[in-house]
Amino acid sequence: MAVLLLVFLLPGALWSQNRKTHIVKEGETIMSIAREYRVTPYNLLRVNSDVKRSEELKPGTVLVIPGAAGDVEQPRQESVQETNEVKEEFEEQQRPLGFFTHKVKRKETLFGISRRYEITEEDIKRYNQVLYSRSLKKGMWLQIPQYPERPEVEEIDPNDYTVHKVQPKETRWSIAHTYGITIDSLVALNPRLATGTNYVAAGQELQVPKPATALEEEVQLYESYTVPAKMTLYSLSKEYGITSQEIIKLNPPIVEANGLKEGMVLRLPQKQLPELEISTENYVFYEVKPKQTIYSLTRQLKVSYEDLKALNPDLLSGLKAGMVLKLPIEKSVDLDVKNSLVLDRIDLLDSINVNINPKILVMLPFRLNRLNVEESSSAAKTIEKSNAMKYSFGLYSGLLVALDSIAELGISVDVKTLDTELSDEKARLLLMGENLSRYDMIFGPLQAKALTAVSMEAAKYDIPVVAPLSSETDLSLSNVFYSVPSEKAMREKMLLYMKGQVTDQKVIIIADNLHELERDEILAHFEDATVVDLTEEEKNIALDLEKFALLLSEEKENWVFVESDNSKLVASISSILNSSNTELTKVRMFTTNKNKAFESDVISGSHLSNLRFTYPSISGEENGRDFSRKYERRFGKEPDRYAIRGFDLGYDLLLKLAYKPDLIEVSDEIGVTEYSANKFNYARDLRAGYYNMASYIMTYDNMRIKEVSSQQ
Repeated sequence: MAVLLLVFLLPGALWSQNRKTHIVKEGETIMSIAREYRVTPYNLLRVNSDVKRSEELKPGTVLVIPGAAGDVEQPRQESVQETNEVKEEFEEQQRPLGFFTHKVKRKETLFGISRRYEITEEDIKRYNQVLYSRSLKKGMWLQIPQYPERPEVEEIDPNDYTVHKVQPKETRWSIAHTYGITIDSLVALNPRLATGTNYVAAGQELQVPKPATALEEEVQLYESYTVPAKMTLYSLSKEYGITSQEIIKLNPPIVEANGLKEGMVLRLPQKQLPELEISTENYVFYEVKPKQTIYSLTRQLKVSYEDLKALNPDLLSGLKAGMVLKLPIEKSVDLDVKNSLVLDRIDLLDSINVNINPKILVMLPFRLNRLNVEESSSAAKTIEKSNAMKYSFGLYSGLLVALDSIAELGISVDVKTLDTELSDEKARLLLMGENLSRYDMIFGPLQAKALTAVSMEAAKYDIPVVAPLSSETDLSLSNVFYSVPSEKAMREKMLLYMKGQVTDQKVIIIADNLHELERDEILAHFEDATVVDLTEEEKNIALDLEKFALLLSEEKENWVFVESDNSKLVASISSILNSSNTELTKVRMFTTNKNKAFESDVISGSHLSNLRFTYPSISGEENGRDFSRKYERRFGKEPDRYAIRGFDLGYDLLLKLAYKPDLIEVSDEIGVTEYSANKFNYARDLRAGYYNMASYIMTYDNMRIKEVSSQQ
């Protein structure tokens, strides 16, 4: 998302002292507005990037007015000048008064430097042309142009604006969509948005435009309607919410034909969709990029044009860069979504910079002090008995193959490995001997106390710490990347998937007392679901078979959620559901949390396959044969799930660091990435770190476990 932040935050910095805006009225043009405010058309178009010079301005569009042009000669004719002439005029106005130098520090970016000196990144590149072919590096000396101050402009007329109080779950995307303005305009009106985060706080007051008086009556949009057989004027009037007389007035041929006729094509007002609150509970949002077409957009967003148009009627007037489109929340299962905004995919393999040299520190509890390395069989037994050692050696072996793979791409990585010996005190002592400022990332530790100690020390240097096997901790650690998706994130994904699949099935919930949260969340998504009562005694949980049999429908397929970590109950219920699944009664089994209870040996795999058991999962089907071959060549055996995870996690992190040597910035920008059997999509919590929100939905099918597509 960093690219989007650059687009949105930079204009906010440049415009914070020159915040005049203009609401376009009927008949106004770029030239007439530029003349009114005594600015050049080029400058006006430059700060309103979503407006094209050649297209007609839409009444109600909010334009940001740049600093007034002062004594610059104004256009003397109404016709549009040639672009190159206007550009020359702009460059003349922007000629710097002089230059001063800046030495690039570690982790500085062009964006950060441009913000510091209140100029654009292009300004820096123009006077440091080496940056057109090379990346910014520590120690570089840059020429920073110093421009004359912009003239003051008159304050915003308060009569043109109103205040919007932010509601819970609203985002800047939904607010901009509600008021029909672009993100640039919203930021220009509220400069503080540009220097904070992607979020807006509930209760925050934002300045937004009032609807123009001339536009208070919306232009009525119409659609074509082909009359089907047996349709009457009365039925049609009810369907479209207008009177029969209004239909006839719009369609005089009805009178000539003595009434409605099958096949007749009518002109009718577009149906109004029921109003829903535009919030992150209902929608995700996408900002249209330059040069996108309807065809490419619908393919990318995996939605038909008709569905997209129904949710975004403004598309009828054409697709424009800067438009914020809304999509139903269910689409977030298919798309890369971060902070309610749909991201464009970036191919990391095509985007790496071979001049970047990532430096990583690996801290894992190998516990080498407990191994007799001279006796391999004894060492192997010791490792097998210790989860910490088994996890560490598995992860590290996969990471080594990831390092080999990244080296094949031409990227050189500096790695230092430390053994924490499963001791948080040892981890602290090891850190005392390290200069953490030289590292781009720390991989590990595994245990919670050591992770806390390391992350707190690393935070002093803004170094990200990656937790290979953790989904969260009790403490708020803002620089930690939790690479394992949480139960909550997987449950939300599963319920969104189910919401998109359910048609007329009967939903049934079987949950014990320890899983009331899961039961309530399922009910929140499926209000008509039936909850099954369980008899829970001190050492036994039972299901009343006769009552349960009466709940099952013969007319509809029965979709049964089972929520429990009691292996005996899960085994019993799966057996009952399997015996209930007949030619007359169709039953499927689901859960939002496939814990160890579902992996018990007493649960029949054939039962789960018959029930097409479906659940969310951290990992998917292994599809990385290239990795497996490399692993077997290096270690002489097939990789276990920890080795696979070590490769996927390590390869993902190394590719991101080879794209930009700032994992925090890259993770804000990059959406879902996927490798052998794991995928990653980090969402930022400002106080508690970065959480991987990406997971899989798996199903048993003909005695195989495979990933399901949300399109099925």
